[in-house]
Amino acid sequence: MEREQPPLGSARVTSAIAASVTRPRFSASTRSTWRRWRDRFFFVLFFASVAIGILGLAALVIDVMTDGLGALDFSFLNSYPSRHAEESGIRAALFGTIWITVGTAAFAIPIGVGTAIFLEEFAPDHWAVRLVQLNISNLAGVPSIIYGILGLALFVQAFALDRSVLAGSLTMTLLVLPIVIIVSQEAIKAVPEEFRDAAFALGANRWQVVKTVVLPQAIPGIMSGIILALSRAVGEAAPMLMISSLVFLTFIPSSPNDRFTVLPVQIFNWVSLPQPGFQAVASAGIIILLAVLLSLNSIAIWIRNRYQTRY
Repeated sequence: MEREQPPLGSARVTSAIAASVTRPRFSASTRSTWRRWRDRFFFVLFFASVAIGILGLAALVIDVMTDGLGALDFSFLNSYPSRHAEESGIRAALFGTIWITVGTAAFAIPIGVGTAIFLEEFAPDHWAVRLVQLNISNLAGVPSIIYGILGLALFVQAFALDRSVLAGSLTMTLLVLPIVIIVSQEAIKAVPEEFRDAAFALGANRWQVVKTVVLPQAIPGIMSGIILALSRAVGEAAPMLMISSLVFLTFIPSSPNDRFTVLPVQIFNWVSLPQPGFQAVASAGIIILLAVLLSLNSIAIWIRNRYQTRY
């Protein structure tokens, strides 16, 4: 007589029970110890990553300060470039940087802020508007040398502006314009919708709401973003190498049509020279450029913390 086989389902249950009995079990204390060690490992890993970055940056700054402080004096700030390191100065590049920064701000601020207001407050929810928004976001990540090539082909050659302050300002405007638009949009989005609804309830039209409600609340965020965008323009060398390419400029630009040079281009030239004396001069120029950039960033942070309202 054949032995009766157990049902298939009961066999699966039996095997599952056997597996659970033979499987090693970890106590609660073991799991807690493992989590603590894992947390400590990642804490040490992240702390080491931050420490390496800070120490590397500190080493670079100390090296630049050590080499450049000896060459940094009033004569350096008030002299023009020279073929002799001890006679070289940064006067032309400093004033050229001021010209480019002011010109870039004059073009980028009204165009960028106006575009942001239109996209956020007036533009319809249409696929074409979304396409424009996508392209603006993509343009913010384009390498700066591409803008330099575009400025060379468009402003210097096609528009015959020559290698002037105006051509450089327009080129840097193309570079920072996507950033200005994006930060302005974010500042406008941060204004609560209830403010707009209250203004509409009082009978204001769309432009009155933007002018009297949205912009006053968004201005601090817009201004801090604009300053950060301009600080990027100050530190860019690649576009200006394409537009200016002058390193021995012995005059200060007096009009937008004059030739120019800027701090990053002048520093790049000094670093590439073989004479040892120019390394100290380049370090002094880097100190000036760092001071300008840190000042702009500090102003942007102060404006944001001082005037921005939290909702």
